[in-house]
Amino acid sequence: MTQAAAPIRARIDPAERMVSADEPLAGLQLRCGGQIPGVIAIPTLLTLVRKARRQRLRLARKITAHDDGQVISAWAEVEPDDAGIGLALTHWRSEAAAVPAGPSEVGPAREFELVRHIAECHALLDEAQRVRYMSAQAADLKPFERKAKAETDRPWTDLVEFDGLGAQQTALHWRLLDGASLSVPGSDRRWVARLAPLSVGGFELFLVPAAIEALPQDLPAARTAEADAPGDDVYHSLLARELGPALRQPIDRIIANAETIRTRLGGPLADEYASYAADIVEAARHLLGLVNDLSDLDAIESPQFAPAADAIDLCDCAIRAAGLLSVRARRSDITILKPSREQAVPAIGEFRRVLQILLNLIGNAINYAPEGTQIRLDCGFAGDHAFVSVSDQGPGLNVDQATRVFEKFERLGRSNDGGSGLGLYISRRLARAMGGELSVTATPGQGASFVLTLPAGPASSPERA
Repeated sequence: MTQAAAPIRARIDPAERMVSADEPLAGLQLRCGGQIPGVIAIPTLLTLVRKARRQRLRLARKITAHDDGQVISAWAEVEPDDAGIGLALTHWRSEAAAVPAGPSEVGPAREFELVRHIAECHALLDEAQRVRYMSAQAADLKPFERKAKAETDRPWTDLVEFDGLGAQQTALHWRLLDGASLSVPGSDRRWVARLAPLSVGGFELFLVPAAIEALPQDLPAARTAEADAPGDDVYHSLLARELGPALRQPIDRIIANAETIRTRLGGPLADEYASYAADIVEAARHLLGLVNDLSDLDAIESPQFAPAADAIDLCDCAIRAAGLLSVRARRSDITILKPSREQAVPAIGEFRRVLQILLNLIGNAINYAPEGTQIRLDCGFAGDHAFVSVSDQGPGLNVDQATRVFEKFERLGRSNDGGSGLGLYISRRLARAMGGELSVTATPGQGASFVLTLPAGPASSPERA
């Protein structure tokens, strides 16, 4: 049964207590064991409220709850203000809960989505597991965050102590560190590390309190706000909602197992077999990139797609993107010239989408620039817009190529670079959705220079890693 279109509103105070609520949310709060006023008793809603309060951002996504044999789902929008948090629910729906055939478990893909919500520290690592970005929500992890940001030349494993691993911990493959128990200097709590490889190279790291021994079955839909936008027929397509998530897990497993073989963690192996494993890794990453590109294509072409308007520092984003791809660049004997960490270019845009654009631009430059050359990142202002440019010393683009390069599935006649022809199309759509632009100048024989512009932000900028 679907609730009428009028929003169901509620107010949350700074202590995360629901102080007022319209029906049927008020009734659900009481049936879940809560009170009004009282702490939010609906786990998925509490998770969303906490995230919005910590980040001081307006967030929106689908929430679910179990209510006396019914599964309740709704689209929740939460917005922090000086008095607490305003909540609006739309597309309230109740359905009979399916009865499981036997004991249920949280599958690996769903489990990792929940990890993103319960983690108290999130970091981006390069391929050498050095920290390129870190954000710790827990107060007892702040010293670890400061140390990681100050010592970016060391792998994160040097800064913690794993249980039972001793001196070998820095040489272990990421798969052997995923799920490992550890202690963090400055924190009296025990922690569990969760790692996931990124398709562009490098990893995501999450630290989860070890006291959480089991994950609840009522999992939040934790993809992105646009992924669950109600009434969005495009993004609710078979690829985005079904095939994409179903394909990512086995592909990630193929990559992880092939990497284990390639690095000979299982024991001695002939060179030709290690080479075969490397080919499997390359092919699987290419396939994963295609899946991600097609899912992103669904997202950006959705009428509901709306990137967040975050206050970011374009120089900071450029430095982080370059750090994530630094190992890949060195393999091709390419030097990435980054902006100064003292420079600040505040802008307005969604951090992860800006990082996605820059990773695409720098990755393309690495792919097509000759060995032994340089890639230059420059930041600055042009009128009321901030910009970051990515310039290489490759063959450049002629006028016709510069016009066609942003078209969907356009690869300019290249058939062996492993690309989908969607990266630049998606990047430009993202830039325009954030009120900016992505452009390139025709400079045949002089290298390519792509410029991302975004609305300029306030003078202050966020803390940089």
